Amino acid sequence: MSTDISATNAVRHFSELLNNIRFRGVHYTIIRGGKPAAALVPLEEGGPSRRLGDLGSIFQTLPHIDPEDTSFLDDVREAIEGQPPLPGYTSWE
Repeated sequence: MSTDISATNAVRHFSELLNNIRFRGVHYTIIRGGKPAAALVPLEEGGPSRRLGDLGSIFQTLPHIDPEDTSFLDDVREAIEGQPPLPGYTSWE
C-alpha cells in the first residue's frame, strides 16, 4: 500500500516521512505535476512495529519462572560471584 504525497509536502515533512518509512514500513509515491515521479520505500521490510502500549501483552507471552524453582536465581548468583574483582582504582584517577 502506497500513500501519495506531493513533492512540496515531501520536502516540508521529509524527516517525518523517513521515520514513517523506517519504523512503520509506510511506502510513499511522490507526485509532481499531477503524476507519480518517485517512490520512497523501506530498504528492508521490518518486522511488526511495536509500541510502548504493547509491552504488557509482550510480557504475558514470555515464559514464566516458577517462584519455587530457585535454579535460575542460583545461576545468577553463581555468575555474579564468578566475576573477576574490579580494580581498586580507575584509569581516570
